[in-house]
Amino acid sequence: MTTLDQVHENNKAKVIDIQGGQGIRQRLGQMGIHPGDTIMMLRYGALRGPILIEVHGSQVALGRRIASRILVEEIE
Repeated sequence: MTTLDQVHENNKAKVIDIQGGQGIRQRLGQMGIHPGDTIMMLRYGALRGPILIEVHGSQVALGRRIASRILVEEIE
């Protein structure tokens, strides 16, 4: 298990858990990110900028701090 900010570009990962309080869980839920979902890592922003992922067919940009709160399991 790892965190979303550690997944390599063009790899898929399954969300295992979201570490944090109700506010983070609610915010990610509004973006369509829930435990059990599959996420595709699209690309990392330059200079520690946001990361771009795809979830449920939509592209979502996440800050690295929030991405580090999402525990995932990489899918091969």
